[in-house]
Amino acid sequence: MSVEKKQPRQPCCSKLKLFLFAMSFIYFAKAFQGSYMKSSVVQIERRFDIPSSLIGFIDGSFEIGNLLIIAFVSYFGAKLHRPRLIGVGCLVMAVSSFITALPHFFQGPYKYATTIAHFSEGNTTETILPCLGNTTHPQGEEPTSPENQKECEQVAGSSLWVYVFLGNMLRGIGETPVMPLGLSYLDDFAREENTALYLACIQTVGILGPMFGYMLGSFCAKLYVDIGRVDLDTIAIDHKDTRWVGAWWLGFLVTGTVMLVAGIPFWFLPRSLPKQGEEEKKSCDDQEGEQDTFITTDSTSSPAPDKQEPVTMSALAKDFIPSLRKLFSDVIYVLIILTGLVQVNGFIGMITFKPKYMEQTYGQSASKAIFLIGIMNLPAVALGILTGGFVMKRFKLNILAASKISIATALLSFILLLSQYFMHCGNTHVAGLTSSYQGILEVSHQEDSLLSQCNSGCSCSLKHWDPVCSNNGLTYASPCLAGCQSSTGQGKEMVFHNCSCVEESLMPAANMSVVLGQCPRTADCDHMFKIYMAVSVLGAYISACGATPGYMILLRSIHPDLKSLALGMQTLIVRTLGAIPPPIYFGALIDKTCLKWGVKRCGGRGACRLYDADAFRATFLGLIYGLYTLSYLLCGLVYNRLSHRHKQQTVEKQAKEAEQEGKGTVNGDKNGPTAIIKCKEDLDKETTI
Repeated sequence: MSVEKKQPRQPCCSKLKLFLFAMSFIYFAKAFQGSYMKSSVVQIERRFDIPSSLIGFIDGSFEIGNLLIIAFVSYFGAKLHRPRLIGVGCLVMAVSSFITALPHFFQGPYKYATTIAHFSEGNTTETILPCLGNTTHPQGEEPTSPENQKECEQVAGSSLWVYVFLGNMLRGIGETPVMPLGLSYLDDFAREENTALYLACIQTVGILGPMFGYMLGSFCAKLYVDIGRVDLDTIAIDHKDTRWVGAWWLGFLVTGTVMLVAGIPFWFLPRSLPKQGEEEKKSCDDQEGEQDTFITTDSTSSPAPDKQEPVTMSALAKDFIPSLRKLFSDVIYVLIILTGLVQVNGFIGMITFKPKYMEQTYGQSASKAIFLIGIMNLPAVALGILTGGFVMKRFKLNILAASKISIATALLSFILLLSQYFMHCGNTHVAGLTSSYQGILEVSHQEDSLLSQCNSGCSCSLKHWDPVCSNNGLTYASPCLAGCQSSTGQGKEMVFHNCSCVEESLMPAANMSVVLGQCPRTADCDHMFKIYMAVSVLGAYISACGATPGYMILLRSIHPDLKSLALGMQTLIVRTLGAIPPPIYFGALIDKTCLKWGVKRCGGRGACRLYDADAFRATFLGLIYGLYTLSYLLCGLVYNRLSHRHKQQTVEKQAKEAEQEGKGTVNGDKNGPTAIIKCKEDLDKETTI
């Protein structure tokens, strides 16, 4: 008899494990695909010569596509074949990557703007630089003819970026069924005490996706965009140059292929599965310490998986509005949505501008900052998510204990985040912007401050940013503004000599020469950066420990029939108000701290080249502190409501048990034989004790 009970469970367990593996892989694939898109934003912006506002709109097209259909997919998809709908979504996401890469094959070779001709004459190694008093226009500011301006705008405004926009939006549409349908499917057919661990495994594997996505982005960014089509020996710039465009298209072919493979298992999974460990669960319903759903359900409301009644679309549509009304009448669900919304605002703003924060505050390159986030912060997050799931599984915590863990980890990580405000290096020394030409620190937002008596005889551009560094640690905005009269070498090896402003500086210098590039930060700043990274990684780990318990609060506090709809509506609201606005208002406020703006190819203000590091730090961290503080207050309200519901359900359960005991006493004479048997069983138990 025992053999017959074990045989039907074996294939069910294997299919559930197959689904768990497939979900983990697809979470990896979609994170891999999304993070590569994030890492390629700068390359796409340079390739199509489009403004930052437009590239932000293109980047946000993923959320737009996701929001278009997520509410309907979450509700109607829960009644249909969920694994196959996820397989369709994978196919759509794979096609979206291939569409995004198409413009590369339609465009001609990339031509970058070069100024080497302005600094060299033939094959000579010494040239006269632009510190000249008899020029009509400052170098780089010659008026552009209407014909040339129109031609430049036509090239810069190429409509081929529309393919990138459509591909990214299609990726958002394809990802829609993955989270609400996949997680609800897993929660429906897994043991309640196993769901947290399974969820942690999926999220942990998913965290590995951004690691590989950023690594692929770093690799492709170092490959020239037209690799295989042009002679690389003729390219005079490297990947550190702001005019460089990497092979952004190559990574999309890789991510599309990975996503195509990730969707294959879902086409072979059944529509439903028997509940994992169903037989054991029947005998252990009242076992102490087991997780509960935290809501009362009718055991007769959900039919057996193999006896589902056919569902019509008209019936589903008719029940959609009542289901929404029932869902949002739950105060706890609304508070969880608001809490997640505020937290995501802070997280998206932080992760979007964290590389720039590390660049401006500690002098790290953008590529190095992204690389460090990929190999240090993200593994810490993955380990934290896995730890949280293990704790939930090991101690079989209920929803109140999960909320306590979530709040405790959030507060501890917030304390570490507060300490980061005091870990900084101050502003770098840039003559005319963050210090005077004598080397005295003074921040200036006026463009005229770049002029001084030492370069007054030169006809210098005040708009362009071409920094040079003297050996006294003072950076100048350009060789002309440093008062340099001559140069030796060419290209990246060029050195500028006889710089009058270096002589004027109060900071001692060994000579009057400068080299290309901004001056590096001091050794003390490198030490401070290491401390910052250690605190950042520790904070990321602690914060991630509360991710799985926080997600379990959502899953256990809603009605099972509304689970997919609740997850879908949460994604809809959080992505609408939590993912799209933060980069906009974070960026707008951070731009107010800019000291030096660049110039676009066809004229006009470009990207910011130098920020006031102190103001940047106060603005960036201040926004995060404010949002996280609000989210912790909402967390307290969630815990209060959960505690109130728990007490209410405990009282109702005790009243129900008392009522049943009363009925048993009244009917005691009618059930004489049963009572005698029960009494005999109790006596047997006492004798064994």
